Order: sequence, then C-alpha cells, then structure tokens
Amino acid sequence: MRFIVNDTPLDLDPAHLIIAGWTGRDAAAIQHHIDELAELGVKPPSTTPLFYRVSAGLLTTGDSIQVVGNASSGEVEPMILQSGGQRWLGLGSDHTDRALEAHSVAMSKQVCAKPCAADLWPWKDVADRLEDIRLESWIEEDGEWVVYQQGTLASIRPLGELIDGGSLDALSRDGAVAMMCGTFGAIGGVRPATRFRMTMTDPARGRSISHEYSMVQLPEIA
Repeated sequence: MRFIVNDTPLDLDPAHLIIAGWTGRDAAAIQHHIDELAELGVKPPSTTPLFYRVSAGLLTTGDSIQVVGNASSGEVEPMILQSGGQRWLGLGSDHTDRALEAHSVAMSKQVCAKPCAADLWPWKDVADRLEDIRLESWIEEDGEWVVYQQGTLASIRPLGELIDGGSLDALSRDGAVAMMCGTFGAIGGVRPATRFRMTMTDPARGRSISHEYSMVQLPEIA
C-alpha cells in the first residue's frame, strides 16, 4: 500500500490488522455504545477493551468498497501504523456488517473492507497532544451530508495502552501492523448509508486528514 507522510510517499505491506473495540475511556460512553448495538441484537463484550484480528488485506485507501446487502456502516477511528521501529497516526473506518454483528462481532468485522486515508502523521509530531486530536464523520442521507460522529481522542483510552494491549511492538517485528483504535457513539443511532466521510484534525497545527468512500451493495443471495 502507498501512504503519504509529509508529502513523501511511503510504501508499506501490512502483515497484521487489529480492530480494537470497546475502547471508550468513559464507562457511560462505553455503555451507550453497547446499548445502541444491543438494539441491533449485538451481545455485550466479554471484557473491555477487546482486540479483534482480521485479514490485513482488508485495509484499503480506495474510495469505494463492495458490501453484501444494505446492513453495513462505517465508524471513524484513529489508526496506528507501525513498521520497522517507526510509528504513524492515521485515519480509518472500521466498516462493519451490522446484520452479521448480531451473530458474531469478530466475523462481522472480517467480512468488510477497512477504508483508510492515505495520509499519515509521524507519531513524534503528535505524541505530545494526542488527546486534542479531533475526529468527525458524516453520512449521506437523502442527498445531504449529516453529522454522524464527533469527538476527540480524550474520549478513547490512551493510545499507548492500546498499543501495548494489541501487542504492536511484537507484531511489527515481522512486518507492518495497523490497528484501528475505537470510535464514538453515532449521533441518531447506528445506521447504514451509501457514502461515508471522515476527518481527523490537529488543532495545534491547523491541519487535517480526510477520506471519503462509497458502498456498492452486492445482492444478498440465499
């Protein structure tokens, strides 16, 4: 995969992809996300946080993904990439099949591509102010963009804890590893859409990373 760091191309071949779930720092916020997913029939997690392993080949910087049926949706998340002793912060979407999620959260994450922005920030450039980093997402409904999620990394467990919990240092010894680090509750509830837009902003530097993608729905054949 080709990423961009400070306008310079960076080619990485991720060998591992981790989806960190239930990573909210506020117990009430975690419960809110559990409750909104429970409305879709999703069982509560056995513990928090959890680290789901999925195929590294699911990660994509493309602007379109294919999904089966109309029951999938995106989630804006900070993304950590690590390789060869170097680490970067990026932006991704843990796109998930909500119908399958009611049967198995792990399987629901495996069946969907994981879109991410091509742009990355060097970890050392943001490590001292991670909690100020802001994430937002929008979905297209009835031809208009609607705010779907908003929050800062202060709402998510410290990323250093998630790096340790996901064993990124150990995994990166045999190839690049990427980890999605959790999300915020959906404004108006979790729901599908055909287009998803997301942005990560660093207020101190006045810069942002954005990505937008569409969902092509494939027929669900029984």
